Amino acid sequence: MALLGKIRRQLKHSFDSIRNERLKLNLLQALPFWVASVLTGLAAVFYAKVFAIVEERSHYIYQHKAWLFIILLPVCLLIGRWLVIKFAPYSRGSGIPQVIAALELANPKQNSKIDKLLNFPVIIVKMLSSLVIVLGGGIVGREGPTIQIAGSVFRLVNNWLPKWWPKISKRNMISAGAAAGLAAAFNTPLGGIVFAVEELTKTHISYFKTALFTAVIIAGLTAQGFMGSYLYLGAVSTVASTGWIFAAVALVAIITGLLGSAMSKLILALFAWKAGFKKQYQHIVYVVVCGIVIALVGVYISDRMFWSGKEIMTTTLFSANKHVAWYVPLMRIAGPVMCFTTGGSGGVFAPALASGASIGAVLSGWLHLTDANTNLLILCGMVGFLTGVTRTPFTSAILVLEMTDRHNVIFHLMLAGMLASIVAVIIDKHSFYDHLKLQYIRDLMKEPEIPSGTEVPVAPLPHNDQKAEE
Repeated sequence: MALLGKIRRQLKHSFDSIRNERLKLNLLQALPFWVASVLTGLAAVFYAKVFAIVEERSHYIYQHKAWLFIILLPVCLLIGRWLVIKFAPYSRGSGIPQVIAALELANPKQNSKIDKLLNFPVIIVKMLSSLVIVLGGGIVGREGPTIQIAGSVFRLVNNWLPKWWPKISKRNMISAGAAAGLAAAFNTPLGGIVFAVEELTKTHISYFKTALFTAVIIAGLTAQGFMGSYLYLGAVSTVASTGWIFAAVALVAIITGLLGSAMSKLILALFAWKAGFKKQYQHIVYVVVCGIVIALVGVYISDRMFWSGKEIMTTTLFSANKHVAWYVPLMRIAGPVMCFTTGGSGGVFAPALASGASIGAVLSGWLHLTDANTNLLILCGMVGFLTGVTRTPFTSAILVLEMTDRHNVIFHLMLAGMLASIVAVIIDKHSFYDHLKLQYIRDLMKEPEIPSGTEVPVAPLPHNDQKAEE
């Protein structure tokens, strides 16, 4: 603490020596974003590398002693859940709903509640819990957790600022952090920006565009500095066909949009059912049963039941083995449902993309499409399923576009996202993250349970950064 105090005093002395007040103010307001962005990039790179190593170890175990997963997965799910309950209860699940909830609560009166959602223990537990689960073959991703980790980093940097520092909007800081986290996780800067605008904030972008763009760029460049300039998936061969191919795109978009929304609805239904558990052993039994079921299917039917699903995307897009069995999409939907409801940490971004890819691969096989058109349908399936879960069609389209560098099919991807977003409302008019966000807010505010279907009023976000701090 003495060292931190010395650093703060030195910073104050350095900035006091700057005579231009406007320049000084701009530097003081920009510096926290720069520092937090670099830290976010470093955290994202570290997490991605360790996640990949652990997933490789899990593959190794499967190749040599697959039957061990029948024991290993339930144990890992239990450990992942225990870490969350014991050390950081709000680190469970994806992390995106927690960030959205923090944005809703971003005012001085709710500081203590925001600190429960975004803090240092969340960073550590988020990583550890998800890594343990993926070691056992769990169907979780690192992208959603990276967003909460990034939000926590930005929050910590904001909290560290001394009292004399110019006020910075907490909401803008958290929004920029989440966008930077997504950009660093997927190496998709435009996706991070669109995600912040479409999902995270109701404040007009003009009020924090500089901070947002800067955070995304610095975090992305930091990640690229360690991992190189890379595509999350790789450049895919596609054909920007017209005419009848749009019918196939519409078909896969409708199916994936409905199934993505249905998967979210099923997860929420299981959460509601589990809320009735009165004894601790009931939760333990549920976790063990889910782990055993996933392991049995993965060991005796197909290993595509396991892990985040990136292997499915890369195999179907970049090899001659483009088609998958009809039951693979069912496995890729059931797996995340069971893993996500066990109470550990782990995201649904990558599993959702893998589910959409498997559906696109199945449909393209049934339609006897060429390899290039099969790839197009797989990409549209990824966009459609992710949109069914998140209801962010433009974010989904831009993410897939940047992950594969396929600018020639941008209109096909956007069409898939829009159609999926429209039909998903048939299953549930609210997104998966909206439901979870409201649950976190209710938990934090200790509000009574709200009957199903009741609209929960949430105060609109102010358009002025200064008012946000008052």
